[in-house]
Amino acid sequence: MLPQELIRRKRDGRPLYAKDIAAFIKGIVEGTVSEGQVAALGMAVFFQGMSMDECVSLTEAMTRSGRVLDWDLPGPVLDKHSTGGVGDLVSLALGPLVAACGGFVPMISGRGLGHTGGTLDKLESIPGYVAVPDEALFRETVEQAGCAIIGQTADLAPADRIFYAVRDVTATVESVPLITASILSKKLAAGLDALVMDVKTGSGAFMQSLQDAVELADSIGSVAAGAGLPCTALVTDMDQPLAPCAGNAVEVLEAVRFLTGERDPRLEEAVISLGTEMLLLGGIADDAASARERLHDALDSGAAAERFERMVSMLGGPSDVLSRIETLLPAAPVVEDVLPKLGGTLQGVDARSLGLAVVTLGGGRTRPQDGVDHAVGLTNIARVGDAVGPGKPLCTIHARTRDDLEAVRHSVLEAVRVGREPVREERPVVIRRIAATR
Repeated sequence: MLPQELIRRKRDGRPLYAKDIAAFIKGIVEGTVSEGQVAALGMAVFFQGMSMDECVSLTEAMTRSGRVLDWDLPGPVLDKHSTGGVGDLVSLALGPLVAACGGFVPMISGRGLGHTGGTLDKLESIPGYVAVPDEALFRETVEQAGCAIIGQTADLAPADRIFYAVRDVTATVESVPLITASILSKKLAAGLDALVMDVKTGSGAFMQSLQDAVELADSIGSVAAGAGLPCTALVTDMDQPLAPCAGNAVEVLEAVRFLTGERDPRLEEAVISLGTEMLLLGGIADDAASARERLHDALDSGAAAERFERMVSMLGGPSDVLSRIETLLPAAPVVEDVLPKLGGTLQGVDARSLGLAVVTLGGGRTRPQDGVDHAVGLTNIARVGDAVGPGKPLCTIHARTRDDLEAVRHSVLEAVRVGREPVREERPVVIRRIAATR
């Protein structure tokens, strides 16, 4: 079928067949399908949606558009994917933690865009870290460290990379079928045995409503099952930053503190809950209680921290990153607390605004080709329900210049609600679990 006829069928709400979807995706990679045609199909799918069969076919075609990795390892190949948020440094801790429990984690991560942070940008705060290694080093790191957090290479799901770039500039990013196919094609190409999804909901998430987050989680689980990949999804809270910090180097420092014993409770609940699902799917643990015990043991013994240090060293970073982390990471020259106009209790936070504050400081990007300032960000971010006022700041700003700091101070003050009443009930970290499909 000609590309324009496939676009016409979807535009008119008629079903697409697997062979025609496969031909269209092949044309994207070979250059016989134009950027305009990719954009047109994306917009047609945005308005008309896709059936489950169509989404499975799209996912499988994008997976096969490049190299599909095959592993021969003495344990399950597992991964976690987050839909993105603010202060979401889970991957930095979770990959090494699951590796310390006997899993192997070839984690393909991304860079920040918009208000959300990128795992690769965070890791590149570490001097020497190679975020996109060649396949030989990637494999060696996974085999010896148990985990490797890297960027998407040119030969893994190349159709997805092209399709996503077009979607990003044509306002079709939010399509559930296209998000589903984009995520799963990369994960299937990585040769996983199982996947756990972390679907964010709240003010700092792309899926701000719980209904939309559940729809996406259901879609990913169903399509993963159709493509033969066991998958569980947790819908988690992003109505406030997950960690008490947001930025690049500041989140790496928080991750190392987490791995070495200084653990924020909300972050810990997210890491342990997602890790539990990974161990269960991988057959490493028989039940949730034993999985959680095993994860805590790996943290307390230092085994997870050792895996992190080994991964960093093998991917070009310092071999003593744990002991020297505070001197290795870049530091911003202007640091100052932000105090509320009136003291009281923190009633609520617009997490997206805090993420955009980091972008304003230079720690994020608005275009894929932009660079980032790894040193800037926010730390000591107050939690909903915390007392704030003199001596109890809303957060600490790490800025490159005084002008940047003053601009962001106003943004932070606008992003919070402070009142006199106590907060009756804080939303839990894990809101819903979408059961695995085997």
